[in-house]
Amino acid sequence: MRTRSLLKFGVFVLAAVILTSCGGLKKMVKNYDQVTYTVTPTVLEMHGDSVEINISGKFPPKYFHKKVIAEATPILKFEGGEKAYTMTKLQGESVQDNNKVIGYADGGSFSYNGKIAYEDAMRISKLEIKIDAYMATKPDKKVTFDAKEIANGVIATPSLVNLKGKTILGKDNFQRITSANKGAEILYQIQQANLKSSELKKDQVKDLLAFIDEVKNNDRKEFKGVTVSSYASPDGATDLNTKLADRRSKTADKYVQKQFKKVDDAKKEGFISSSTTAEDWDGFKSLVQNSQINDKDLILRVLSMYSDGEQREKEIKNIAAAYTELAKDILPQLRRSKISINVDLVGYSDQELDSLFNAYPDTLNVEEMLYTATLKDDDAFKLKVYTKCAEQFPKDWRGENNKGFILWKTDKLAEAKTAFEAAKAIDNSNQIILNNLGAVELQAGNITEAKEYFTSASGAGAEVNHNLGVIAIKEGDYASAITYFGDECSMCAGLAKVLNGDNDGGKNAVDCGPCKEKAGGYYLKAVIGARSGDSDALFNNLRSAIEKDAKFKKMAATDMEFAKFFDNDTFKTIIK
Repeated sequence: MRTRSLLKFGVFVLAAVILTSCGGLKKMVKNYDQVTYTVTPTVLEMHGDSVEINISGKFPPKYFHKKVIAEATPILKFEGGEKAYTMTKLQGESVQDNNKVIGYADGGSFSYNGKIAYEDAMRISKLEIKIDAYMATKPDKKVTFDAKEIANGVIATPSLVNLKGKTILGKDNFQRITSANKGAEILYQIQQANLKSSELKKDQVKDLLAFIDEVKNNDRKEFKGVTVSSYASPDGATDLNTKLADRRSKTADKYVQKQFKKVDDAKKEGFISSSTTAEDWDGFKSLVQNSQINDKDLILRVLSMYSDGEQREKEIKNIAAAYTELAKDILPQLRRSKISINVDLVGYSDQELDSLFNAYPDTLNVEEMLYTATLKDDDAFKLKVYTKCAEQFPKDWRGENNKGFILWKTDKLAEAKTAFEAAKAIDNSNQIILNNLGAVELQAGNITEAKEYFTSASGAGAEVNHNLGVIAIKEGDYASAITYFGDECSMCAGLAKVLNGDNDGGKNAVDCGPCKEKAGGYYLKAVIGARSGDSDALFNNLRSAIEKDAKFKKMAATDMEFAKFFDNDTFKTIIK
């Protein structure tokens, strides 16, 4: 009898435990409406390529059973699917585990942070909390609570960022008119100003005369003027040297005038420009510095000690040994007239370049060919020119780079990448090429690879900063994006400011550039209108966006930026 009584008592206790346990979970399920959740932000937002959530949950007193473990899983549900965030566990105060403890008597709270990859279908969605709870001693006996909806929709405004980016063209250095000059020196005997026949027969004078004849007979070369500079050496009296330099100038001028007698341009006033230097101390100093004279340092110190020419001359003559070398090797070179003929070289006209490219492209140099590509606003023509340039000048990176620029511009992404890689093979560290390869990766959605290229290309131009700004938007770093864009007037610059909470700045960045008349610009201003509570701005800009690009009709219909207007008749009329 005693054994039977003990057995009955044991069964009674076990049943009581089971009933108590089940009752605890059932009570939690029954009173689940007393549990509150707060989600930040209240409407979820896409940042980078993710949807991040911050949840604060609060349990009332005498709710959370001391021996219960609850598995809480946020789930984002949308048309065609759902995605679960990472599950988190909560436990009662009597559970021996390492989860967040929720007290029984006073209740408790918890915080949760998680993210999932964004998908466009998530724009219209709902965030639910799924709870599976069980007694710690019976993990296989789970009770599922009714799902609780805690947030609706995902704002995906960052997805408006244009991943097209910006590439950089390798510029030509073509100059239609370039300058050239040819010079010669005529030397005189001491205290003389007449031209010696031996000086007029030396090679540099002959070359000068040949240059004059060549320019006369070349339609693409034009005389611009002649400068004649005549000098006296710094030995002798200053007055004598002044007169001597002047006489030498006159004889040299006369000689030049004779050579240009049959040149019409030479008849223009000021064609021959003459100058004289009575005592050529600068020339003297330079020749001494570059000479092999033993006492040259001493001579140069003397020059620096005296500002008066006659005193300097006197002191130098006191250095008897040195003066002999000066008189023999230095001073004769300073008794001279320098003749310099200045010429303009006139390159091909635009029409000539176009004709030559079509008929005789091999006659063009690389600068002429690169410039020819700029003559027509025709991508097919430009591609033809750059392709030929790459073939004809395989060691110049600009041909392949610029070919890639046009291919990228016309959305031939794979071919553009091949061209840019060919350019990189020519100039491996060229920052322009690195930027352009980054633009290819950016458009392909390869953000990590694109960022590496852009970082390496830093300093290549404003295009790189723009592209880094786009990367910053993709990463959800809107403050950095604003810094990269600076004062840029563009849709991307405006978007960064809007995402950073500056609606007025965003509107200004759109309106100060060409994007103000484009569909994307109007759409962003519609978003600004919605955020600012300006329904007229919203409706007017949204109409303009849809008129220019019908894709924005479908986008607006699921854009949570406009959630407050989904039931508005005007809004429904615009997007229907």
